[in-house]
Amino acid sequence: MEDGESCPKLPIPGKRNILITSALPYVNNVPHLGNIIGCVLSADVYARYCRLRGYNAIYICGTDEYGTATETKALEENCTPKEICDKYHAIHKEVYDWFDISFDKFGRTSTPEQTQVCQAIFKKLFENNFLSENTMQQLYCDTCQKFLADRLVEGSCPFPECNYDSARGDQCEKCGKLLNPTELKDPRCKVCRTTPRIRDTDHLFIELPLLKDRLEKYIDDTSVTGSWSQNAIQTTKAWLKEGLRQRCITRDLKWGVPVPHEKYKEKVFYVWFDAPIGYVSITSCYTSEWEKWWKNPENVELYQFMGKDNVPFHTVMFPSTQLGTGENWTLMKTISVTEYLNYEAGKFSKSKGVGVFGNDVKDTNIPVEVWRYYLLTNRPEVSDTLFTWDDLQAKLTGELLNNLGNFVNRVLSFIAKPEPAGYGSVIPDAPGAESHPLTQSLAEKVGKFVEEYVEAMEKVKLKQGLKTAMTISNEGNAYLQGTQFWKLFKEDKPSCAIVIRTAAGLVYLLAQLLEPFMPSFSREVFKQLNLPLQFSLSDEGIASRLWEILPPGHRIGTPQPLFKELKDEEVQQYREKFAGSQADRRARDVEAANMAEQLKKTKLSDAKKQKAAKGAGTSKSQPAAATREITMARLDIRVGKIMKAEKHPNADSLYVEQIDVGGGEIRTVVSGLVKYIPLEEMQNRMVCVLCNLKPSKMRDIMSQAMVLAASSSDGSKVELVEPPESAKIGERVRFAGHEGEPDDVLNPKKKVWETLLVDLNTNENLVACYKDLPFTTDAGVCKVSSISNGTIR
Repeated sequence: MEDGESCPKLPIPGKRNILITSALPYVNNVPHLGNIIGCVLSADVYARYCRLRGYNAIYICGTDEYGTATETKALEENCTPKEICDKYHAIHKEVYDWFDISFDKFGRTSTPEQTQVCQAIFKKLFENNFLSENTMQQLYCDTCQKFLADRLVEGSCPFPECNYDSARGDQCEKCGKLLNPTELKDPRCKVCRTTPRIRDTDHLFIELPLLKDRLEKYIDDTSVTGSWSQNAIQTTKAWLKEGLRQRCITRDLKWGVPVPHEKYKEKVFYVWFDAPIGYVSITSCYTSEWEKWWKNPENVELYQFMGKDNVPFHTVMFPSTQLGTGENWTLMKTISVTEYLNYEAGKFSKSKGVGVFGNDVKDTNIPVEVWRYYLLTNRPEVSDTLFTWDDLQAKLTGELLNNLGNFVNRVLSFIAKPEPAGYGSVIPDAPGAESHPLTQSLAEKVGKFVEEYVEAMEKVKLKQGLKTAMTISNEGNAYLQGTQFWKLFKEDKPSCAIVIRTAAGLVYLLAQLLEPFMPSFSREVFKQLNLPLQFSLSDEGIASRLWEILPPGHRIGTPQPLFKELKDEEVQQYREKFAGSQADRRARDVEAANMAEQLKKTKLSDAKKQKAAKGAGTSKSQPAAATREITMARLDIRVGKIMKAEKHPNADSLYVEQIDVGGGEIRTVVSGLVKYIPLEEMQNRMVCVLCNLKPSKMRDIMSQAMVLAASSSDGSKVELVEPPESAKIGERVRFAGHEGEPDDVLNPKKKVWETLLVDLNTNENLVACYKDLPFTTDAGVCKVSSISNGTIR
């Protein structure tokens, strides 16, 4: 078994038997952090909680491997679909292993068991007359001699306002509208580039309208008794409101489960029909007695975790399939749905390679417990949330280091001090703890918090459960400060022993409560407590008797800091490293490797360098950028004119400007000014432009400079820094006493811009300044309209 067990678990009469699944990640790419928190990590937390409570739970997942996307990826990588699946299944498994995901079985859908279970379900539906035949029109490629799946067709978007010439058969990536392949103008086959023709093809459909009454009763009952998340209920009701229609369950593909019907034997099942059945087939790979889990609704509760885009397949499609067989299936009781986790200024995207991916995370020096904690505190349970590097750093410092890590380390380090300065690593006896006021107050608070923790976790409110556990850590720190144990050790040793033994019990309790969220943290705490790795929360009452948890005389292990600081320069490094798409990153890596190779080939000897340096000793040439003093002379700020400004096609908060910066040079600039300056006021404006920042991609558009603007002290108002109307376009903005040539491109690692930025301001006369030096042109100084004493960036 995945977690090292020698035999599979089966439902036990009289116990809570919980079957947990997370949406099967598609196998054609590497999972990003949004995928991980959306399904596998959330389900892992709940599975670990169930085991902590002594429930009989199994966690099933695996890679979804059949369908169009796999065939398309195989074409891209010039290999077979099987080879693609083998490659990416191994990558997924490696990523989830690193994230400490405790599957009981992590399987895959391209197995004989999948074929067997899928075909058996199909036959039952067919026997029960819930399937029908219909004719569809589909694009057929005569050159490739096959019907083309949506993603194997591209052409021009049919919407006149868009007309993008590389729209996919299922969706236009430029305007975002959903399409049918037959709607494309000038369609072409992605494989051979020839024009396909429309041809009739017969397919099988599941008759959802015939299952409507049974499905609606199931949804009405279970959404209440199973406490479905609100977003799941809303999405499901929207589908039902639109009216159930027959749904195609077959595809003209080769890579999939073959349809066991003579007329359709050349077709396979559509991935939406086939994929949820993967939960069942993967369980059948876990145990041959899989029906005891999947056909046992009286004794098994099914909990399913997924992102919001998967909801209809689990609340409408899969239950309809199960109901249509007429068999006694274990239907989903509870569904936990997440919204989207966004990345910095945009969205995570597997197809575009944007964001931090599972294989990237392993290459950072940030431990797994920090990643798990941050993702779970940011779990998008009711609305989209945002991943930012600054926020990760802030939560690591403020919550893990200063709260949790500080509490655990203070307690254990004090116990570990040799006598007479401490307790020589031995837990002291603590008679009279029940009558110690601060200790009793702590126990009452912690007892209530543990009840709240259990209530939240039972309702799958994972973020609330984590928050409650961290509140208990806060109470621990307050307890240490309130009792002033370091004084008690000198003045009242019996009271100090009560405090220390109680605090050590709280350390133990926190390790238990946090094990579902940060298992590696809990293992390390138990190691430092010198305890076997056995986690259990079957006795909630222990929280009100903290001083009884660890026996007197128990010898602890060696305390070590549990978390380490993430420095500003590391945050900046990661932000730069993971900027843009994965393709951009690979290009940067190649460029860096080429540059390193070029440096190796440089033949200039040290002697020649020294000679060259001596020969230049009397010249006034500019020193190398790496050694130059950081002054305003290093910035290339020019007078520019916005020739055209428009809304960013992929970001509501951004403008894209075309700016003339002199010498016939037009630069594309992306600015976050939408909420402050109307679009019409952006046209034909004179502006100050920082031209030597390193270009960066912002939501798929490369920004080649920065427009300078001032903001008010409360951030509510932003205005452009404007040169005089008569200033010459392309003229460099000057600062008295800061003469010299600018850097060609500012090196982000040297933080030149960041260092100077803090002293950019507007004065009482609305003049833009560096400290008290005005932004100066031949035509006069640069100003803002109304913001005095503002900041410029």
